[in-house]
Amino acid sequence: MAAAASGATARKSEEIADLIDLFSKTQYRAKEVTPRVERIEKRCLELFDRDYKFSIIQNSNGEVCGHYPRQIVYLEYESTEPNKESFESTVQISKLQDLVNRSKLARCRGRFVCPVILYNGKHVCRSSTLAGWGELYGRTGYNYIFSGGSDDTWAESEEVPEDDTAVRNGDSQLFDKVRGSDIKLLKYLSVRYICDLMVENKKVKFGLNVTSSEKVDKAQRYADFTLLSVPYPGCEFFKDYKDRDYTAEGLVFNWNQDFVDAPLTIPACFTKNLNIDWREYQSWDLVQQTQNYLKLLLHIINSDDESGLLVHCISGWDRTPLFVSLLRLSLWADGAVHVSLEPAEILYLTIAYDWFLFGHMLPDRLSKGEEIFFFCFNFLKHIVSEKFSVIRKQRRKNSQFKDTDFTVDDLCQLKSRDRGSVTSLSSDFSLITEDTSAPSSLPPEPVDLISIGPQASSGRKAMNSSPQTVFWNRPVPFEERLPHPLTEGRSSSSSSSNQSEQGLIRTGSSPLAVPGRRCMYGSERQARLEAVRELFLAAYSSTVGLKSSSPSSSGAISGLLEQFARGVGLRGTNTIV
Repeated sequence: MAAAASGATARKSEEIADLIDLFSKTQYRAKEVTPRVERIEKRCLELFDRDYKFSIIQNSNGEVCGHYPRQIVYLEYESTEPNKESFESTVQISKLQDLVNRSKLARCRGRFVCPVILYNGKHVCRSSTLAGWGELYGRTGYNYIFSGGSDDTWAESEEVPEDDTAVRNGDSQLFDKVRGSDIKLLKYLSVRYICDLMVENKKVKFGLNVTSSEKVDKAQRYADFTLLSVPYPGCEFFKDYKDRDYTAEGLVFNWNQDFVDAPLTIPACFTKNLNIDWREYQSWDLVQQTQNYLKLLLHIINSDDESGLLVHCISGWDRTPLFVSLLRLSLWADGAVHVSLEPAEILYLTIAYDWFLFGHMLPDRLSKGEEIFFFCFNFLKHIVSEKFSVIRKQRRKNSQFKDTDFTVDDLCQLKSRDRGSVTSLSSDFSLITEDTSAPSSLPPEPVDLISIGPQASSGRKAMNSSPQTVFWNRPVPFEERLPHPLTEGRSSSSSSSNQSEQGLIRTGSSPLAVPGRRCMYGSERQARLEAVRELFLAAYSSTVGLKSSSPSSSGAISGLLEQFARGVGLRGTNTIV
């Protein structure tokens, strides 16, 4: 039995490595499907079928969208019954298909509002932002280009510029029609909340508006929806992450760039109970910003019993899959979605469906060093805390600490203080001691209303390394000082920039963790997310590998990758370049 289980685990690991290998070399196009891609599509349907009754939105040959799955899954309800096909459908799939066909013109690149996660009967959807005037009128040639035409240069360009003059002269009727269809689709999916990750109000190229967004729709067609503007750096920013040897701590986006004009706007009802001072968002590093935005999205879908959520950026294939994937994995770790899937299976599903089949251009991003895909799964180490759990309130209710804000991770910290210190492995594999006795700072008071402009003071900024980046040294949050089961090994190349204001030294920058000792109070959520991250790192190291930007840290990253790959049975063949 043990041998059979070990063999099954090895096959699933190889399956993930094979998927990442294909993904790193090929961009998915619905009109250019190979037998290898067909197997990926079939596997995704099998994994969805484990826990859900679903219908299919047909996109054969990409006639609706050239870089959406050919068979788009519409999850209807949770069901593990073998006879689920005999149940009555909860949706008129023909009506949904018609709404999709009518609304595809409304959004950039034809990437219409698409439901991808079902949580407590509510849909989490993804899309691109709203299309501009020029794209609407040029859709015939545009569809040819983006459905697999031969001109790949155009396939990665921005949309046809929006002609504001034409709009003002009466062509707004076209917007009424196509955006009206978009709104009908949103309402059919019971979406109420729209979360816009763009740092711009409108994307501008060569001085012209090339896309729009709901928050700046002049006719206020989206007034019935709750709009959230939560600006998040685009994929270009993740080159800075890679150039810092995959270290997100201390990496802060430069909000003073000319094109950044979208404010952070969050309704007052969502600023409560999160203990986040949103006025400080421009001083957050990449870790804090991603954590806080994920907390917000989880709070939204957990606070409304009936309404769904739409998440989008510009094209919907970089920042959007980042947060969709984190949402899916976080909810799965809580046992709230995909309840029957194992770590290897949920990892395969989110890579294949959320990233590959929805058109993320991994080969292009890797060639530019924009490693947002790697960041997503390496980031799982930062959301293991129960503070990200959608069921943590129920857990506290049944505990002796129900009137406090203690979590499982907090208990781990209290236990570690009794021991005085913890040890971790530095990049040169020598032992260092980290003092855990420093008191944590109190969480900031929540604010009642947030609408903060992009030019607000950022505070604590230091020298720029690129126009998109500033660095600062932040205090290490309470949960990050815990002796987690995986303690990072880092090279010394960035140790000086990662020294905290509370005396804790974090050396180096390698993203791969070295197995350490497990906290006796470790949660199931933590174990699940760590298992997914370990599987991803092993598969990534054996296929794509990490590319160091500095010779001093190259050996450390390579050594850790090799050690990790050996530890899980995958020998890295392309670990460092």
